[in-house]
Amino acid sequence: MNIAVVGTGYVGLVTGTCFSEMGINVTCVDIDAAKIEKLKQGIIPIHEPGLSELVGKNYRSERLRFTTDLTQCLDDVEIVFSAVGTPPDEDGSADLRYVLDVARTIGQHIKRYILVVTKSTVPVGTAQKVKATIQAELDKRGVSIPFDVASNPEFLKEGTAVDDFMRPDRVVVGTESDRAQELMGKLYRPFTLNNHRVIYTDIPSAEMIKYAANAMLATRISFMNDIANLCASVGADVDMVRQGIGSDPRIGSRFLYPGCGYGGSCFPKDVKALIKSASEHRYDMQILRAVEAVNERQKTLLFSKLENFFKASGETLSGKTIALWGLAFKPDTDDMREAPSVVVMDALLAAGSTVKVYDPVAMNECRRIKGNAVTYAADMYEAAGGADALLLLTEWKEFRLPAWDVLKKTMRQPVVIDGRNIYNKKEMHANGFHYECI
Repeated sequence: MNIAVVGTGYVGLVTGTCFSEMGINVTCVDIDAAKIEKLKQGIIPIHEPGLSELVGKNYRSERLRFTTDLTQCLDDVEIVFSAVGTPPDEDGSADLRYVLDVARTIGQHIKRYILVVTKSTVPVGTAQKVKATIQAELDKRGVSIPFDVASNPEFLKEGTAVDDFMRPDRVVVGTESDRAQELMGKLYRPFTLNNHRVIYTDIPSAEMIKYAANAMLATRISFMNDIANLCASVGADVDMVRQGIGSDPRIGSRFLYPGCGYGGSCFPKDVKALIKSASEHRYDMQILRAVEAVNERQKTLLFSKLENFFKASGETLSGKTIALWGLAFKPDTDDMREAPSVVVMDALLAAGSTVKVYDPVAMNECRRIKGNAVTYAADMYEAAGGADALLLLTEWKEFRLPAWDVLKKTMRQPVVIDGRNIYNKKEMHANGFHYECI
């Protein structure tokens, strides 16, 4: 079976590579010629465990190909996946220009039946826009060529994306014809042989499922952050509260961990897009507006805790050296999009602090974003050396059991603000640290 995947970003590259691993011939397409050349050389543009090895293996076996020209492979493929970016517009809506550009190219060049599948996260109604765009180009050509559209949203978690794709908890496929459903069934047959579940729906429902899923997870995070902040006011222990409510099978324990806010490429963008999509249909997503507001406030919480600590002794953050452990929005990725670390760095720099940072994989991404505004350390201990305070922002495993005696000797002041609640308060106090968490 031959397919094409347009877009070699996070979703497209993982999708194409994993399909090729299942024995499917995949052509990955991207307009960025430099990126395509690097992929041919085995240079991966993102950090994702296990992906580099699979790309190299399947490229060498010629099941995985890379090109900048979609038209070169249209005659040979049965399915084209559109996995191009849908960045948020200024009003929060998803920008569909790249999705529709792909549709136009397909309409201008197809010669036989093809199934066009939207893999990108897009608002409800996008598939119909794709269909109309392709049909408009066929009409311009004065030809009648059959085609179908479908929706196949991704549910990949950064850091575990390869495993998520190869062992999905569910595959959602939205179609509007038997032919399209049969073709998607053929594509996913290797997965159903391992008893992975494929859920077939209409197209609008498939498009909505992705947004609703991310909105629910974001809601749980913001809810627990609100509860954590209330716990701090009333003297309750949020970790005990989390365990107590998470033991209820109707609630469950996942995504109930308080922290310094969610980030990344999905939750912030998708919450905004769903709010905007609802407003276009004259409906106000009140809960999601609150989810978004709580999250934006949460990203400033560590800075506020730090500022209040120094205010209590009549000091300011001006001239202080602050160390940050963790820059990516979560472990096992170098993604800093909408990360709390960006908000914290901006606030510290505006307050006149010197900022020293360390992250196991996101240092180059931070250099791209912040340039020379912050100081880059070679490791976690170098970052903390001479610091007036240490802020933990990402719960990388290597941060879990530091040598506190070494840190106390090298830091100017033994102050730790824990944005992910990974340390024990009694232990920190016993080691002589001023410690605060969420």
